[in-house]
Amino acid sequence: MSVEVARVLQNMTGPEKAAALMLSLGDEYGKPVWELLTDEEVRELSSIMSVLGNIDARIVEKLFVEFAAKVSTVGSLNGSYDSTEKLLQRVLPQDRVGVIMEEIRGPAGRTMWDKLGNVNEMVLASYLKNEYPQTVAVVLQKIKPEHAARVLAVFPEDFAMEVVTRMLRMESVQKDILEKVEQTLRVEFMNNLARTQRRDSHETIAEIFNYLDRQTEAKFLGNLEERSRDSAERIRALMFTFEDLVKLDPGGVQTLLRNVEKDRLALALKGASDTLRDLFFSNMSERAAKILREDMESMGPVRLRDVDEAQTTMVAKAKDLAEAGEIILSDNKGDDELIY
Repeated sequence: MSVEVARVLQNMTGPEKAAALMLSLGDEYGKPVWELLTDEEVRELSSIMSVLGNIDARIVEKLFVEFAAKVSTVGSLNGSYDSTEKLLQRVLPQDRVGVIMEEIRGPAGRTMWDKLGNVNEMVLASYLKNEYPQTVAVVLQKIKPEHAARVLAVFPEDFAMEVVTRMLRMESVQKDILEKVEQTLRVEFMNNLARTQRRDSHETIAEIFNYLDRQTEAKFLGNLEERSRDSAERIRALMFTFEDLVKLDPGGVQTLLRNVEKDRLALALKGASDTLRDLFFSNMSERAAKILREDMESMGPVRLRDVDEAQTTMVAKAKDLAEAGEIILSDNKGDDELIY
């Protein structure tokens, strides 16, 4: 055995060696082994196989010797997502392959519990609060403590305490129960979440139009209305404008004020309605409000384009803060739905 081959073999972990062996066995000889593995074991092996890369034929041969398999060289291997998926499709039912490959391809995490850790706590809590407390307790036991804490804080107090009580009483969770919870989450939550995250084209256009100046926006919407009145109306309903900031709660206004430059604020409010101006003034100290009013008066006449730019900057900042979870923006359709 060459020094290089010995070094590579020494550095390979047990799961990596197992993955290389299963890849080299192919579907005919590997199928009996695959059928004996649990879904979690298949996921782990598949995940490693998919990023294994090139393995020299000499290493493959030594791996067979190490596993006491009497075979000759089988040639070099190339572990990739495609080769892994093709192999699994030949040895496992299609529905299992789809689930497993979705797990290892998905950017949000390798396992279901990793994926849940990347779901916004408000979204996850909104789903879980309709489940049995015992089910929620199982989920919170499996995800990372810091994420579980954020989810727990969103629940209604009585429900949260019921879940905590169940968690305290919980011992080991039976495998079949855990698999049932995982399957339910995958089918009822993750699949629905994936569908709802596919953005409607009208939402994309509305977001783009939010960054246009008023004249350009009016021109586009006017032309669009001539071609498709329904589309124009849907885009108008989806657009978040500067005046929609009037729906911010006092905490949201104060957070936004701390994150906007004073000169931009003064310029933006020059073109605001009295209602929106009053909202911002009422959430400032008397002295700060007085100074802001004086700054606005001292500006004199200002160009509409400059006001539009300042207002667009404030809307963009508000959206950034909402994305970070620091404020909540209500949509402009007049109901209680929230955008996070």
